[in-house]
Amino acid sequence: MTGPLRERDDAQALLAAETERARAGTGGFVLLRGATGTGRTALLESAVEHAADRGLRVLRARCSPEDTSVPLAAILQLLGPVPDFTDLAPGGDDRGSAARLWRLLRSYADQGPLLVAVDDVHLADDPSRRWLLEAARRLDRLPVLLVVTERSQYDIEPRPAGLTQALSPSLVRTHTLAPLGDAAAARVVRAAFPGAGPRWTAQCVRAGAGSPLLLHALLDDLGGVPYPHGGAADAVPPLPATCAELYPGSYPAAVSWWLNSAGPETADVARCLAALEQAWPTGPDPDPTGPATGATDRPTDTADPVGPPTGGGAEGRTGPSAGAGAGAGNDAVAGSGSGGGDGVLGGADAAGQGGLFAGGGILGGRSGPPADADVGGRDRASAGEVACGPGGPDGPSAGVDPGDPVDLLAEAAGADPARVAGWLAAMTRLGLLRRDASGRPRYAHPLLRDAVLTGWPRPRREAAHRAAAEASLRRGGRVEAVARHLLRTPAVGLPWALRVLRDAVTVAVHDARPADAVAYLRRALDEPLADDLRQRLLTELGSLEYASADAPAAIARLAEAQHLPADPRNRVRTAVALGTALAARGEIRTAMDVLRRTEGRLAGHPGLTRTVQAAGALLSDEDLATRQEVYRWLCETGERSPEVLGTAGQALLVRYGATAGLISAREAMTRVRALLAQPGDPLAEPFLLGTAAAVAQWADELDEAERLVERGLAGQHPALLHPMQHALLNTRADIAAARGDHARLLPGGPRTGAAASRTGPTNRDAHALMALVHTGRTEAAGRFADAFDLRRAPESWELNRFLYARGVQRAAAGDTVGALHDFLECGRRQAARDVVSPVVTPWRTAVAECRLALGGGQEALALATEELRLARVWNTPRTVGRALRVLGTATGGRRGLKLAEDAVRTLRDAPVDTGMELTEALLAQGRQLLAAGERGRARDRLREAAELAERKGAVRLLALAGQALRDSGARSPATAQSGSGALTGSERRIAELAAAGRTNTEIADLLHLARRTVETHLTSTYRKLRIRRRTELPAALGPRPPGRT
Repeated sequence: MTGPLRERDDAQALLAAETERARAGTGGFVLLRGATGTGRTALLESAVEHAADRGLRVLRARCSPEDTSVPLAAILQLLGPVPDFTDLAPGGDDRGSAARLWRLLRSYADQGPLLVAVDDVHLADDPSRRWLLEAARRLDRLPVLLVVTERSQYDIEPRPAGLTQALSPSLVRTHTLAPLGDAAAARVVRAAFPGAGPRWTAQCVRAGAGSPLLLHALLDDLGGVPYPHGGAADAVPPLPATCAELYPGSYPAAVSWWLNSAGPETADVARCLAALEQAWPTGPDPDPTGPATGATDRPTDTADPVGPPTGGGAEGRTGPSAGAGAGAGNDAVAGSGSGGGDGVLGGADAAGQGGLFAGGGILGGRSGPPADADVGGRDRASAGEVACGPGGPDGPSAGVDPGDPVDLLAEAAGADPARVAGWLAAMTRLGLLRRDASGRPRYAHPLLRDAVLTGWPRPRREAAHRAAAEASLRRGGRVEAVARHLLRTPAVGLPWALRVLRDAVTVAVHDARPADAVAYLRRALDEPLADDLRQRLLTELGSLEYASADAPAAIARLAEAQHLPADPRNRVRTAVALGTALAARGEIRTAMDVLRRTEGRLAGHPGLTRTVQAAGALLSDEDLATRQEVYRWLCETGERSPEVLGTAGQALLVRYGATAGLISAREAMTRVRALLAQPGDPLAEPFLLGTAAAVAQWADELDEAERLVERGLAGQHPALLHPMQHALLNTRADIAAARGDHARLLPGGPRTGAAASRTGPTNRDAHALMALVHTGRTEAAGRFADAFDLRRAPESWELNRFLYARGVQRAAAGDTVGALHDFLECGRRQAARDVVSPVVTPWRTAVAECRLALGGGQEALALATEELRLARVWNTPRTVGRALRVLGTATGGRRGLKLAEDAVRTLRDAPVDTGMELTEALLAQGRQLLAAGERGRARDRLREAAELAERKGAVRLLALAGQALRDSGARSPATAQSGSGALTGSERRIAELAAAGRTNTEIADLLHLARRTVETHLTSTYRKLRIRRRTELPAALGPRPPGRT
């Protein structure tokens, strides 16, 4: 594909002027210089065509490396067949031959003006070059225009001096061809593909790298790429990710020509750079137009994909993700160390975590992956100060950037660093390389990099990466920078390589990048390892693969680890992780078998036995029959010998008693606090903390529950799969729901990480669904609920909670019959598990409200009465107030009003935030008062309900309160307040302090308030001001309204 010359007007004007001078009898010499692919030959062809049109005779020659051994080969080609020179031999005296050839040229000039065009003079033999220089000194007296093209490009191996270096500047007109600009290149692309969008065009321009040769070759290949869906007239083909997808292959062939023209040393450096770039973290695309996919211009990632490198002989390694960034692993520097250690787990028992399992029993709870574990706030200061390798213990010296690619590239390619630095600068100026956000030179487009790598042998790539890894380590580079190179090498077999990889795992884990940690661990397993170390690494790898949503691979790794020799503690860690992965996939029977076999091998280790039993207790919640068997054993053992269960087992019994309606909140907390005060096995502590947090949340001890959750999560090692991780995160969500913090509970998008491997809805999905309902997003809630096929969901307590939440959604959408079905099914399933207390899922009151809506008053009354009885057993304001509210509605009359008043008083006097329940109680009382004809009191209650609903962001309840007020005849029904004028005095005072830069803790101390109170006021302020960030407060607050102080 060729076209008009772009951005060559100056050169063409020069040639045209010199042509006219030759026609007038005055000769001249024009030298056209430029890098490979800049269009020297095309410009020369244009000059030849123009000269022929102007009546000049054209003599042409194209030099090649094959003719360098033949004296005057270029001149003989130029002047045509010369019979006198057929016997010219290499090494002979060429002075006389040169003189005869000059006389021949003069004879041609006597016949008319001439254009002598020599292409690629840098490839000419030395006698030809001397002849041309001598001719250039005499041309001013002849009607001869000599136009010569010469490659001028910075190479690693210095090239001979240019043709005109020994010539006076007055005798030659030199013009250097610049790279093709982006605007001109874009015009070339649009001329070839008129339907191209801006992003697709920009990507083609990037891949062309300022070289007309590469750009036209790419467009040639794209013309052979099949169009999607048959292709409309103005469609464009997708830009391939690799050169293998290009046909007929003009682009990689052009890149290969560019490399061959540069010489073997330069080509080696260019390919080393391409290989090393694959190990660098991908940063933001410096091209502002972004990636391209074609005419539709839907964005896609055109950065180097994670996975096997492409091109000829690509390695099959996966690499760390783009999220690593240039500064990833900023806590880990490749310094010195002694090796050894215990891997990512170290030797800490806190990474394990235990339970209870003897005979056949185990306890309830929930297993799950560490999908969204919060590792924020964790101290990462020691996260991977890597052990040194061949370079010794010294870290990076002052003023030295360990990530500087020049020295690494020079060492990997075996080249002079000074020449490498010059080459990088030159290629960046030409446009083949571009600096990324970190200042690293990268190829202008991944397709160009892939073309450079095409055909380079895999062993050479691996050697380059190993050399770069060793060089980076010697210079004190970050561990991940070193490890990314090791990902693309075979086993090194030296201690430093394993230490680097394991420290890189630590950094990636603590930065919440499980996919990167997986890549490092997989590579670490290629190194020579003892069986016990391999067992530990396989356990970590399986856990992290599960966190990366690769459950099948995780289970295979963990199963392999189970069959390797290990000490009892590591064997327990592996069994717990494998059981958790299996249970979350619905394979509960297999999970229980794994734990039972492990328990049988722990004779003489009672603490570890309890750990396995506790894990099994949590996992048994996935299967009803197993759960019944486990809790039967637990209860019997707890009555006979509670010490056998340990603190975690006894806490699980407290939890069971709470859900079964056997104990009160006060008693439960007394027992749990006593258990927390006892010393226990570190491996069992997560089970104790998680269980205690759940009980504290049910008992409305929300601050204490939150502290226990944070303490439990802090003790969880993110490199180990553990069932309590999921349970703790569920409790955190339960706490947010109890406080009415809907913003925290709203779904944030598609599932990612380990959550994507789950086969049914989770507890957090249930909370997200109810948050959508409470915030008035009815349609979004319906779509969210419909996204789950509950017929395929495995049996679990989380399914029961989701059934309850879907009932709430259906009731809000007006599907009372559907809601009733979901509530009844939830109740049936919970009763089968002995979960009868309303502390978890108050399905009876929900069913009672549905029955009332459908006219079943007596059934509603019976259900509400039973709910109140069970609520008073647990005896917290939240459960009792909720039951009183529904019972009052079902009872009606004066007694119903009395019950409604009791509900409001109970919730209003609660020592914790019961705003959502109080809003519903006020709304119910207002409706009853309205029905009884007490409109004044009804409006007071309904307005209070509206204010509370707005403060909580409960849009649905606010709308219901507004409708009830309108029904009462109120002149000013409830409306959502917004703007700075809607702020209360306290809200404005706190907001002003926050806008001035005070932290929540400082504000709380200054105003003598609880930090939670400050947070609640700020949440309400954000909602009224319709802002999302603290930095928006100054602008949103505006001036203080008149009369406010």
